[in-house]
Amino acid sequence: MDLNTVWFVLIAVLFIGYFVLEGFDFGVGILTPILGHDDEERRLLIRTIGPFWDANEVWLLTAGGAMFAAFPHWYATLFSGFYLALFLILIALIIRGVSVEFRAKAITARGRAACDAGIFAGSALPALLWGVALTNIVQGVPIDADKQFTGNLLTLLNPHALLGGLVSLLMFTLHGATFLSLRTDDNLRDRAHTMATRLWWPTAIVTLAFATYGYTQMNFLPRYGVVPGTLPVLAAFSFVAIAVFLRLRYDGWAFAATALTIVSGATVVFQSLFPRVLPSTIDAAYDLTIYNASSSPLTLSIMLGVALLFVPIVLGYQGWSYWVFRQRVTRGSH
Repeated sequence: MDLNTVWFVLIAVLFIGYFVLEGFDFGVGILTPILGHDDEERRLLIRTIGPFWDANEVWLLTAGGAMFAAFPHWYATLFSGFYLALFLILIALIIRGVSVEFRAKAITARGRAACDAGIFAGSALPALLWGVALTNIVQGVPIDADKQFTGNLLTLLNPHALLGGLVSLLMFTLHGATFLSLRTDDNLRDRAHTMATRLWWPTAIVTLAFATYGYTQMNFLPRYGVVPGTLPVLAAFSFVAIAVFLRLRYDGWAFAATALTIVSGATVVFQSLFPRVLPSTIDAAYDLTIYNASSSPLTLSIMLGVALLFVPIVLGYQGWSYWVFRQRVTRGSH
């Protein structure tokens, strides 16, 4: 395994970790105004992610920084071509962060309602747009010989990508519901469990439609050679396991199953790309790969040393924080 492959795998792991951890943040933000029947309940729902949400976003910052340093051409083409979509994600994350921080300081019901709306919108929009972005990356976008994106926003908002966005929106919401059933008690726990059970079927139907659409595209299978294999089967198995654990009311196992479904599904995305990082729909010769989009071997070597030093520290700290705040959030807790 050469350095280019190592860095591709590392960036994939960072993005997958972000989708798993930030995924339940998105889900909680989307479900807060739905499951919270009064101000006190909405406050409790937000508190379930209070110790985690900002640390979870570090995974995105680290993934973006690693992409910039290891594969600058990938970073430049992706962030210029997907500029508006990524800008909307950034604005939504800022609005969500501000809303979470200021909700406790709002002194009027109208102010808290505005913060709740900001949390909902700042969670739903990124949950949708990440699916749109990943679908476009896998199916390819118009990139010319100069590594320039030649499309526009409407190019990205194609039916397959929008369907992929709906999949990610529903999956993250389901992930958030299982997280809430694990972190709350009494009526909130029951509502979260019921919501997760109700979300399973629409998520299954939309995901099946998305997978069928992708696998049956005549220009998709020959290009990427994506066929059912271990990871898609694992994703399907873990998704079915969600329903089984929900029926048995095994909250922890249901949450683990949604996390595994996201991990295996996102891994399929990166596996289908490799060794490409951004395919071109104009000509396969214009594809960006881990070789023609990478930095120098010296840069990759130095960065690998830094990553091996600091990534375990970050993982250890975040794991410790999850352990410390592992108890359920209740009305009497502080």
